[in-house]
Amino acid sequence: MFMEQLTVFIENREGRLEKVTEILAQNNINIVCLSLADTSEYGMLRMIVSNPEKAKQSLKEAGFSARLTDVLAVKLKQDFGTLNKLAKSVSDKNINIEYMYTLNCSKDDGAIIIKCSDITLGYEAVTEAGLSLVDPQTIYSI
Repeated sequence: MFMEQLTVFIENREGRLEKVTEILAQNNINIVCLSLADTSEYGMLRMIVSNPEKAKQSLKEAGFSARLTDVLAVKLKQDFGTLNKLAKSVSDKNINIEYMYTLNCSKDDGAIIIKCSDITLGYEAVTEAGLSLVDPQTIYSI
């Protein structure tokens, strides 16, 4: 039901992102989508990858701080008000969306990755909004 997101903390300097992507490529791990946020010294790279456990282990062996987090991958039709319907349902549960970023499932379907303060209530909010989750295995196999 939940998707595993790989989070990697990287120094905000030249070549660090290249090194992360090199390690993933050498281990035949595909990056399905990502979000990179930075501070003056560090970046937080959040990714959905084809093999989360292998990616985490490979990066840790190379000295990177990496962890897995459960997130929701919510299918969203390109329709007026769909994101608002989700946001309202989450708000009605009195939980917070901590962050989100887009996930491209296919040429025709869109989705977003969301991290909620309570993932179980987040899942309930998704279903109560009449929305569904993307099957993790479908994404990991892209």
